[in-house]
Amino acid sequence: MNRVQGMFVAAILLAALALVCGCISSQPSGEETLTELRIGYQPSTHQMAHMTAFEKGWWQEDLAPFGVQRVTDREFPTGAPEMSAMIAGEIDIAYVGAAPFVAAVANSDLDAKIIAGAQTQGSDLVVRPEVEYSSPEDLRGLTIATFPPGTIQDTLLRNWLLENGLEPDVDVTIRGMGPGDAVTAITAGQVDAVFLPHPSPTIISEGGNGRTVVQSGEMSPNHACCVLVARGDLIRNHPDLVDQIVRTHIRATEYNYENTDEAIAIYAAKIGQDIDVVTTSLDEWDGTWISDPAIIEDSVDYTQVQYELGYIEQPLTAEDLLDTSFYDRVSA
Repeated sequence: MNRVQGMFVAAILLAALALVCGCISSQPSGEETLTELRIGYQPSTHQMAHMTAFEKGWWQEDLAPFGVQRVTDREFPTGAPEMSAMIAGEIDIAYVGAAPFVAAVANSDLDAKIIAGAQTQGSDLVVRPEVEYSSPEDLRGLTIATFPPGTIQDTLLRNWLLENGLEPDVDVTIRGMGPGDAVTAITAGQVDAVFLPHPSPTIISEGGNGRTVVQSGEMSPNHACCVLVARGDLIRNHPDLVDQIVRTHIRATEYNYENTDEAIAIYAAKIGQDIDVVTTSLDEWDGTWISDPAIIEDSVDYTQVQYELGYIEQPLTAEDLLDTSFYDRVSA
């Protein structure tokens, strides 16, 4: 083979390699660039930061300089299936309740960390109009629908019942279901009460099918609810990208406070809910949107509660669950 032929063959080989590896490029450090970011979320006002960032194109715009060519999101009814998707490698970051994340780390060795807070409190216990309520004791013998075992709502409700002398599944029947099914169940009189995140309590009360009697902040003051979680390989291999993810989350959270009417319109259009109901929900809830993970660092309390409920084999520590370095760095 002469020199010209050799150069021709080399060119063909390089072209073939480029075709095979066309979906991957390299960062300056030599690491592979992530070309698609997949986000998990739930249809709740708790996670409006994601909706704002996604619908305004900020995820795509802010992450493009890091090689991300496409940003997709996927809706989940509750935290358990969302964490199953993350364990399966189907999503890269997740807006999710702290409790199902704890269960996934403890029981399924999920390789991920909380990189930012998203929201605190914001769920209500709603009883049907005919139910007389003055104290937790009035719930004895009733059926309450809430999110499935291991979620924030299930964990809070069961712990609160125990603290008030009621044995879950003995003195009070608890039925796990998603928000849509739970709203349908209380509306049809199939359950006596629900414990759900907003805006579901407002949807029920606006429809004349129930009233709020206890807010989650009364059950556990300032409790963590939703958090922003990133996969471990994303944290280790793409720290600059994770920095930007946290920046975008902070940007969206602050924007929602400063432009709440627009944020409500974005959320209502994406989820398919009435703007007036969402507005009333945010007026009535006891929730707070946050970014700083230090605010919810005491969420390790959930691990003790879940351990006592038999959901996990041993409590976890803040080090097992959180990586605050990204927030600390971008907010410095």
